[in-house]
Amino acid sequence: MRSRLSHCFWLLVALCFLSRRAAAAPRLPVRAVNLGGWLVTEGWILPSLFDGIPNKDLLDGTQLQFKSVTQNGYVAAEKGGGAGLVANRSQASGWETFKLWRINETTFNLKVFGNQFVGVQSDGSVVATATSPGKSETFRLVRNAGQNRMRIMAANRLFLQSTSWGDDDPSVFAVTRVTGLQGEYQICNGYGTAKATPILKNHWSTYIVEDDFRFISESGLTAVRIPVGWWIASDPSPPAPYIGGSLQTLDKAFKWAEEYNLGVIIDLHAAPGSQNPFEHSASKDGSQDWGTKAANIAQTVQVIDFLASRYAASPSLLAMELLNEPLAPGASLESLKTYYRDGYNAVRKHSSEAYVIMSNRLSSPDPTELLEFAGGLPRAVIDVHYYVLFNSMFDTFTVQQNIDFIKTNYSSALSTVTKQNGPLTCVGEWVAEWQVPNATKEELQMFANAQMDVYGKATFGWAYWTLKNVNNHWSMEWMIKNGYISLKN
Repeated sequence: MRSRLSHCFWLLVALCFLSRRAAAAPRLPVRAVNLGGWLVTEGWILPSLFDGIPNKDLLDGTQLQFKSVTQNGYVAAEKGGGAGLVANRSQASGWETFKLWRINETTFNLKVFGNQFVGVQSDGSVVATATSPGKSETFRLVRNAGQNRMRIMAANRLFLQSTSWGDDDPSVFAVTRVTGLQGEYQICNGYGTAKATPILKNHWSTYIVEDDFRFISESGLTAVRIPVGWWIASDPSPPAPYIGGSLQTLDKAFKWAEEYNLGVIIDLHAAPGSQNPFEHSASKDGSQDWGTKAANIAQTVQVIDFLASRYAASPSLLAMELLNEPLAPGASLESLKTYYRDGYNAVRKHSSEAYVIMSNRLSSPDPTELLEFAGGLPRAVIDVHYYVLFNSMFDTFTVQQNIDFIKTNYSSALSTVTKQNGPLTCVGEWVAEWQVPNATKEELQMFANAQMDVYGKATFGWAYWTLKNVNNHWSMEWMIKNGYISLKN
């Protein structure tokens, strides 16, 4: 009798365990959170990741302007490139701005407005004519610590100068750092493979852990949106400078999602060539080349095929997002539709159940441009991102103006893309952050609730950006734990 009871007990335990692991996909609409800054680096989410990089303010894509201290003029690439360099500009703009390609902590290529590279010719003249960098286009930047002064040493070990050596010191330039990038390319190339590998592997294994999935589930969320980069399909040996290991981490994420009954949206956040100029697309220097060649579209489809094949059997695979935030006009509608059609078919080779999410283009004048196309595809979803940020018109908004904008403008925008018998809609990114100074907790609660009320009408659901962030309002974990957001009412 005891043996039989024991057998029944273990059978019951096993059945409970199996039923938990084989739980159905979450019901729509989902309430999800992004796991940003985990498998695709964004420096602003966790700046300390970059602390150990020498000259961390001079990473790939950093934009510099050089002003001659003797001539009092900015260095410029004549015609934006394709000609010589001068140092006589009174003001700095595009032609006077140089993008860095980092070779090591002190050695760089300088890319100009027209995408040529600065180089030194055999006669000593300085030009920007090369379409790809070589030895003549390689420079050492010599800094005066603590000052915005720099000298530029060419491969021949001579310093670039604005005029004759007889002047006070024509090789010294005052440097203005215009902007920089802190993405996956920058962290990998900035540290170099040997140092980046343990740093990123430690980050992947500690930043998001199983207990976070438990917290997500217990807080009332039903899914996670996980940004990944195209190099994950080449794991464990991705192309330089990327580091292998993120695929194993994604495998763990699926295991945890199954354990805690969460759906997973795999979001291709960074495509080969970069679909926008921002750091979260892993752009090397702010260039946007995705979609300009058939080859990188085909490569992106291969990434989707790889991921769909690997995770199609998981009960937690909720959706595949084919691309995050392609930017118009660089990502043309024609190229995007070609890719979305091929990417959709790649997912369908492996799964008839997974939803296929297609991001609207940023800066497109027509938010409905994908509706007819996606409407003919079963289980297709249109993704839109709504922020009350990134536009100067929000800078002076009051609390009520922000809330009214959500309830009126974004509600209308969501209705425009949510059509009966059309594709489902998803607000794939939003945040309870704004430009209101010294807002009270109650005001932020009202702001968050207004967004959840409006975005709750998206037929697929919404996803907060992001779970963890050093900026509190951008961290859903912090917002929930401190009572700013509640999902249990």
